Amino acid sequence: MPTHVLRPDEGRVLDLAGVGVRSMVDAARTGGSFSLVEHPIAPRTLGSPIHTHTREDEYSYILEGRVGLLIGDDEFEATPGELVFKPRGVPHAFWNATDQPARLLEIISPAGFEHYFAEAEPLFRPGAPDMEAFAALSERYALQMDFGSVPKLAARHKLDMPPRRPGEVT
Repeated sequence: MPTHVLRPDEGRVLDLAGVGVRSMVDAARTGGSFSLVEHPIAPRTLGSPIHTHTREDEYSYILEGRVGLLIGDDEFEATPGELVFKPRGVPHAFWNATDQPARLLEIISPAGFEHYFAEAEPLFRPGAPDMEAFAALSERYALQMDFGSVPKLAARHKLDMPPRRPGEVT
């Protein structure tokens, strides 16, 4: 595999309602073994509803800020330099409950799930979400989503609904 340097301003960048997704390494570069994405998370933003991957393990390395996590029955906060393992089959969610931006690197193994983000981005347009489209997308990726967890997590952690966009100030 040829050497590759990804500069800070390179890589495809998506916006999923306050959570950025910068694809850094995809399945094509790793022979399908893993992918790497960067997630900048706006202040007071839910990163995801509670969800369960049936095919992928995820590792989150916190680069900046404080990230709240729910993994199984454990709820905690991770800070820069900490690595968090989210195994397949275990429900989890993440959020930024602070007034400062947060940023993490996500290693996803095996690769392939990075394509979910690109397919999901159009579903995050303003207005009421197309829940049927989200359900179909989740099914294609064998992802079990608990959309009912959104209002509960938002209320418990005082998250903005609708979320801010990365870089947006209120």
